[in-house]
Amino acid sequence: MKETLVTISKRTGFAISTVSRVLNGQAEKYRISRKTVELILAEARRCDYTPSLLAKGLRMKRTNTLGLLIPQVSNPYFADIASAIIREARSHGYTVMVVDTMENEENEQEGIRTMLSRRVDGIVAVPCGRTPDHLEKVNRSVPVMLVDRSFERTSLPYVCTDNYRGGVEATRILLQRGHRRIACIQGVPHSMPNRRRVQGYLDALRQAGLQEEAIITGDAFSLENGYRQTKLAVAGPDRPTAIFALSNTILLGAVKAIRESGLRIPEDISVVSFDDNPYLDFLVPAITRIGQPVEEIGKTAVRLLLESIREEVRCRTQLQLPPERIVRDSVANPRTAK
Repeated sequence: MKETLVTISKRTGFAISTVSRVLNGQAEKYRISRKTVELILAEARRCDYTPSLLAKGLRMKRTNTLGLLIPQVSNPYFADIASAIIREARSHGYTVMVVDTMENEENEQEGIRTMLSRRVDGIVAVPCGRTPDHLEKVNRSVPVMLVDRSFERTSLPYVCTDNYRGGVEATRILLQRGHRRIACIQGVPHSMPNRRRVQGYLDALRQAGLQEEAIITGDAFSLENGYRQTKLAVAGPDRPTAIFALSNTILLGAVKAIRESGLRIPEDISVVSFDDNPYLDFLVPAITRIGQPVEEIGKTAVRLLLESIREEVRCRTQLQLPPERIVRDSVANPRTAK
């Protein structure tokens, strides 16, 4: 039999309201005697009573639960973002309900409906849609905080990396070593991080007088995309001397394709990646990359969201945090393609 306030009330002989006040920590407020408190708590421990958090949430108008929408949990970068958010939420006494949208807007909307039915106090989202309309509507009833991705024109708050600056820095690393034919393998074309990284790449080439040399291919933040686009690039008659991979997953696919093609990094082709991860230092050679402040993004997003929940005022903060230039061994001066 499931233990409830009613069953505990029947066994102890105290009113349901008295049992409820004791178990909710309100005994002192209602001047309930110490003896009564001890009897009720002892019975609750004996029968292993677990309160209904949903019922409590309905009474208190809070469930101490956050929703988290992630586009691809299998992607190491998004897994790191999720871990940072969950750790920070837990440190404030919140649990997190995670939904993997699989880069599908319908899955995202279904996930939001599920979260709202569970009465989450707020939602952290890495959005996968093209417009903010749906999330802005949700934000009117439940606070929403965007991370990693944002929209061009929106009132929604967000915390992300300065992706444009990262795109410029990555391209300049290659330009400074003498590369002129640099292939940029992009991810989801319409996503804001991708668009800003590509724009940084293009502007760095333009500033170097090489805008006509731009090579942009690809359509997903995936291993398969990196592998396929690199295979095509290195098989052509005018092989690029360097590749700028716009995510660590794209990078891994590119590395496999380069090795299968009998080429060496960086002797035959240089590589720079966006995103940081410890495993990139264990590849041979270690990969030069643009790191994102994942931990800071997660912590800042949760803190801003919880502040919005507590104060019952919608947050309008929009932050872009600086990326980190991490130079390793995957870039060298270009050689003439054989």
